Amino acid sequence: MNRETIINQLKAIVKPYVKDQQALDNLSESTDFISDLKVNSANLVDIVLDIEEAFGITIDNESMQNMLTVGAALQIVESKLGAS
Repeated sequence: MNRETIINQLKAIVKPYVKDQQALDNLSESTDFISDLKVNSANLVDIVLDIEEAFGITIDNESMQNMLTVGAALQIVESKLGAS
């Protein structure tokens, strides 16, 4: 699975939780879930659960705490997919 495919899936996963649609339209690896997309911390947990389900992976607590940007989420997903 390539980066673009993963980013597109991440975009679809976060879309229901995003308060700033324009930021979602301009999503990049540096996009911050909380400050840019205005996702609240409770919804961030939902996003992590949705990512786990969509990609068939398990994200440990340490990785979850570091998953604050699209790029961080991308790296975690790629590493988990590569390890499986």
